[in-house]
Amino acid sequence: MHFELAVPLILAASAGPGPAAPPLELHRLAGPIVLDGRLDEAAWAAVPLLPLTQYAPVFGAAPVQRTEIRVAYDDEYLYAAGAFYDEDPGGIRINSLYRDRWNGDDAFAIYVDPFNDNRNAKWFGTTPAGIRFDLLVSDDGATLNGSWDAFWDVRTRVTESGWFAEVRIPFSTLGFQARGDETVMGLTVTRLVSRTGERVTFPAIDPKFEFRQPSVAQDVIVRTVGARKPLYASPWLLAGAGRTSVLAGTGDRFRTARESPKDAGLDLRYGLSSELTLDVTINTDFAQVEADDQQINLDRFSLFFPEKRRFFQERSELFDFVMGGGARLFHSRRIGLDADAAQVGILGGARLVGRAGAWDVGLLDMQTDRKAGLRGENFAVARLRRSVFNSYSNAGLMVTSRRNADGANMVLGADGVFRLTGDTYLTTKIAGSVDDTDPGGTGLADRSALNARLQRRTNRGLFYSLDVTRLGPAFDPGIGFLQRRDYTRADLLADWFFFRDEHPWLRRIWPGMLAFSTFRNGDGSLESGQYAVWVQWDTKAGGGGWIEPKLFVEDVAQPFRVGGEAEIPAGRYTYADLQVALQMSDGARLRTDIDARAGTFFDGTRVQLIAGPTWNASPHLELGADYQYTRLRFPDRDQKADIHLARLRVRSALDARLSGNAFVQYNSTTDRLDLNLRLRYNFAEGTDLWLVYDEGLATDRAFEPGLLRPRSLNRTLLLKYSRTLVL
Repeated sequence: MHFELAVPLILAASAGPGPAAPPLELHRLAGPIVLDGRLDEAAWAAVPLLPLTQYAPVFGAAPVQRTEIRVAYDDEYLYAAGAFYDEDPGGIRINSLYRDRWNGDDAFAIYVDPFNDNRNAKWFGTTPAGIRFDLLVSDDGATLNGSWDAFWDVRTRVTESGWFAEVRIPFSTLGFQARGDETVMGLTVTRLVSRTGERVTFPAIDPKFEFRQPSVAQDVIVRTVGARKPLYASPWLLAGAGRTSVLAGTGDRFRTARESPKDAGLDLRYGLSSELTLDVTINTDFAQVEADDQQINLDRFSLFFPEKRRFFQERSELFDFVMGGGARLFHSRRIGLDADAAQVGILGGARLVGRAGAWDVGLLDMQTDRKAGLRGENFAVARLRRSVFNSYSNAGLMVTSRRNADGANMVLGADGVFRLTGDTYLTTKIAGSVDDTDPGGTGLADRSALNARLQRRTNRGLFYSLDVTRLGPAFDPGIGFLQRRDYTRADLLADWFFFRDEHPWLRRIWPGMLAFSTFRNGDGSLESGQYAVWVQWDTKAGGGGWIEPKLFVEDVAQPFRVGGEAEIPAGRYTYADLQVALQMSDGARLRTDIDARAGTFFDGTRVQLIAGPTWNASPHLELGADYQYTRLRFPDRDQKADIHLARLRVRSALDARLSGNAFVQYNSTTDRLDLNLRLRYNFAEGTDLWLVYDEGLATDRAFEPGLLRPRSLNRTLLLKYSRTLVL
């Protein structure tokens, strides 16, 4: 029904916001390039400079710092060179030597939309220290995935004049779609001067758009390029020792269970073509993945934890199918992790992603091993998507399957994103699930989910988003994620952006409002509501903040506990609070974010303070912390809770190869202190030695009356070596 209503509007829509700039023919290098950050080859001198425009703090103003950027290519690589002169070279920010860690550093970034689909891009960034960070950009810049890593190279050099960079990206890393000898891609380049907040871009991008949006990139042409099709083979070896404190069989004392894991596995990657990449994994392991940030749950619904494992990152945006209320058809964390985030062995799997003709293609199949209390399972996903009507619109299908000895769960979904005109988009989604455990007679409406969203996507003037979702009571995505079930949700969000180019320090200010309402399908009653207005701002130096009063309505059907100490009884509650947040510029070496709120909370009161200080003591050492204190009081019931969540991160690096990361977390609701220590030596891209130490400590040893938990709940030491061979 949503599709039929949308068709007349879509057919009348223009293909874009206005006349597009003609494609730019990139320069083919006439000679070799030595990747050393010197830019002194004759081949570079022949490449024309890209015209740059200030994006921030004042759009269209002349760049303050002299910047020269060139982009060229040869048969196998895309190259970029940047000369970043600086009137105050002592102010160049080098805050981190840690891979994938941008931390207020000066930066140079290249965004490539390899299939020129105006939706997805690959982001390659570097700093004056030559540290690489790479991300996947999807949904036209709305979603960023920083857990993705790619094969590419960069060299930088810092002098008394500024800093200089050379970047080399294999076409096999980008992927592309050729039409004869011609390939069209989208390209954006940008330089950030962190201490002043100055950002310049090519092409010129109005700040009504995010500079990273693929739809505003410049179309560029490369000719007669051929990506090598190397086979990347990454075998790994793991050894270690661990112990866990578990209750003895009688349940009246603890015993120590010891293990000495020794394991090996293999990951393979092969480019079947310039458009399709196949990944195969055998006996997969994720020992080196950083621990999750712990969260405090102050309501009765499930918490969402993002995917960090590298195998699931490539083109991960292709598998996104998200509805209002956070419902997801596919969430890869359901594979190889149990409900407590403990690993379940993955025997193997395969992943095919890329493009076949006009279609984006994603196929995934994984098989897990048995674990105590869990049977081996098979997980499969198929995804197809293609452009329709215009280059800014697309439609697709998704199928998921989860099978084990008890039966199967399958989900079929269809979705579309349609650019109606200018900045206005209509998104529609429909899905249905079938499960062997469904009782007989379950109707299609009960097993389905529907979503429609109308948006004006802009950061200048009026932005709005109207989103409506309905989930039936039997809708169950077996490899997905649901916070709640059987609901209808209507969300309205709006902002009005004003730019203050003439103001000495204020860059932009925007008032806004939201109204989120979730209704039970059974009786149509309001289950949850959030209603707020705010004023938000950002500064020319890169800081910002907001002030937001908010009203909540909650109809609690079943009592639940918060903070481990207080119980919220069943009933209907209306409460409100005021939130104030301040953010310092990322360019400051010592900085903090502060978020404070106070008001009523269900039938009591809440005061909450969140602080996130960071100190870049040197490029070799970064200290960061997050502290969240929540004070809950329920005087009518003589209950209270004081909840503390603290995180301390220590990031250190001797150089770009040897680095360490210590992550300590304390959660008062679980009475645990958890330590995750990771040391990494990076021999070369894809070849690493990891030493990983994990320990969980009980801060309150009282477990049951008369029974004390051991101080150390679990302890693991692992050594993992992986090497990537290019065959």
